[in-house]
Amino acid sequence: MTERKSLKDPLVKKPWYREYAEALIVAAILALIIRTFVVQAFKIPSGSMEDTLLIGDHLLVNKFAYGLQVPFSDSRFFSFREPGRGDIIVFEFPEDRDKPFFQRRDFIKRVVGVPGDVVEMRNKDLYVNGQHYRIPQEIHKDGDVIPGNVAPRDFMPPTTVPEGKYFVMGDNRDRSYDSRFWGFVDDTDIKGRAFIKYWSWDREETRPRWNRIGRTIN
Repeated sequence: MTERKSLKDPLVKKPWYREYAEALIVAAILALIIRTFVVQAFKIPSGSMEDTLLIGDHLLVNKFAYGLQVPFSDSRFFSFREPGRGDIIVFEFPEDRDKPFFQRRDFIKRVVGVPGDVVEMRNKDLYVNGQHYRIPQEIHKDGDVIPGNVAPRDFMPPTTVPEGKYFVMGDNRDRSYDSRFWGFVDDTDIKGRAFIKYWSWDREETRPRWNRIGRTIN
């Protein structure tokens, strides 16, 4: 007759490699959930947002800011607010929409036009709904003025922002490839709002930019 085990018998201990494997799997799942729904890290690769964001700045993006997006769909839930003028957003580059997933690029720009706004460029100046719209972060590094029949950088006719879309520009206005050239950002392509610089590396000086680390993004 087989002897029944006592309830007081000690549990069989898992092999160490199984415990490590389970811990790593749980950590990976938690990291994926946080990255998908809460916060994600990005690195600035170009100067289109200077001097607000410099090449080598590392920032965190709040993916909860405009509501949680259901993966692989256009649906959002728990949306408390919409992107507003002045917000710095990270989004999937619209011209990459037809590319394979891992070839799509993320862009970062500032929202200057929300649905219903009429956006216009006159001699390098931005006008929104007929009013000159200038922010302290805006800079110009090119003294030349490009005619509107050559490129829309400095002259662009009045353009109405459609429902569910946004007009974005880089703070470095003369050196930014943005909505003036390729159009609007769809609400479903927005990944979140940039809110803090957690690290910054000056590759020319090969040293950290200590005065930028931990600074909020405005």
